[in-house]
Amino acid sequence: MDGVGKKISGFLDIGMFRWGIVSLVALATIINYIDRGALGFLWPEISEDLGMTKEDYAIILNIFTFAYAFGQTIFGKIFDWIGTRLGFVLSIVVWSGATMLHAVAGGLTSFAIFRAILGVSEAGNWPGATKANAEWFPIKERALAQGIFNSGAAIGGIVSPLFIAYLFVFLGSWQAVFIAIGALGFLWLVPWLIVYKSGPDTHPWVSESERNYILTGQKDTETNEVASYAPGSGEILSRKESWGVILASFFLDPIWWLFVGWLPLYLSETYGFGVKEIGLYAWVPYVGAMFGAWFGGLLAQNRIKSGWSVNTSRKFVITLGGLIMLVSLLLTREAATPLVAVLLMAAILFGFQTAVGNIQTLPSDYYSGKSVATLAGYAGTAAKLAVVLLNFLIPIITVDSYGPAFAVGAGLAIFTVLSVFIFCTDIKPLKPKT
Repeated sequence: MDGVGKKISGFLDIGMFRWGIVSLVALATIINYIDRGALGFLWPEISEDLGMTKEDYAIILNIFTFAYAFGQTIFGKIFDWIGTRLGFVLSIVVWSGATMLHAVAGGLTSFAIFRAILGVSEAGNWPGATKANAEWFPIKERALAQGIFNSGAAIGGIVSPLFIAYLFVFLGSWQAVFIAIGALGFLWLVPWLIVYKSGPDTHPWVSESERNYILTGQKDTETNEVASYAPGSGEILSRKESWGVILASFFLDPIWWLFVGWLPLYLSETYGFGVKEIGLYAWVPYVGAMFGAWFGGLLAQNRIKSGWSVNTSRKFVITLGGLIMLVSLLLTREAATPLVAVLLMAAILFGFQTAVGNIQTLPSDYYSGKSVATLAGYAGTAAKLAVVLLNFLIPIITVDSYGPAFAVGAGLAIFTVLSVFIFCTDIKPLKPKT
């Protein structure tokens, strides 16, 4: 048997159930992005039908983002309280129902209310995924697992424009589209409740070899220790390492949301695109994001397996992602055609996903399961508050062009990397101060 065959055989001998778990979480993320993206893609029809403006869109988007910000902290606590299985059930039931309620919205107030409910509940997907990753994967595979989960966001971005445009043409109204996509979350609950019975330590479908591989692989490569430190919120926030995670998320996340929230309007205002034309172009940047999510995870896994420390591996991949974002954002300011613009945006989101998967594993690198979702929730809240600030800024600085917005993104990429290097001086399991 050749080397590749031995690796495949060994991989199968260990077991693959953990990859089924992360695949289900990635599928939930795809649905999450379809639901949240529908408003932007359908906005030309909604605004014409209801007489709403770009300023209305900015208000609705910010209300969603603000609710999403605090939803991260709320659901981080909920997931650490009731566990991964029920946490996802609660999050998806509420967000799917809120999506369907968009169909009866008649103006700014009703859209704002339903969007706020959607924001709080959709936020649970991220601390929940981070917690599931910490429970189900050894350290060396966490960045790849996080990359697979994050690729769900990218795939959601790819399929959303085409899927929503098709539904709109097929169903004939934006109201029907919201009902149809809201139903997807309820369908997802069926396999989740069947498959996710417990964590890997007691799950009846996990083989002993895979169980041992997961649990023994959760030791740090240098200290040979499993993260067992699970402090409360006060002590979490007293550690500079926690603030490195929070600040890196604060600076990084607006880059992603610059495209999630404003790409449809950018294409509409810059090139005069309607719903169908937006659907033809808006998926392209997310292809780059999908490959970036896989690349960042595989690169970190490769470096750790080759003998690099977790600290060196994480910082190397995060820095590489930041550099790709910086160069691509500056070049996008000069994009001459819509095709060039979306290809450069694909490079930006490739760099984003290369970095973000490794940043999102930091809570599980520092703390044990009882604190992982809590820190991930705090980081998510900080990130979305930064997005709120960006959303207020975008209409002001994009009167003539979107170039200033891309310049702001370039600065954010620099501060992301600096946050990790300044505050996360040594990435390994923390111990109590006493």
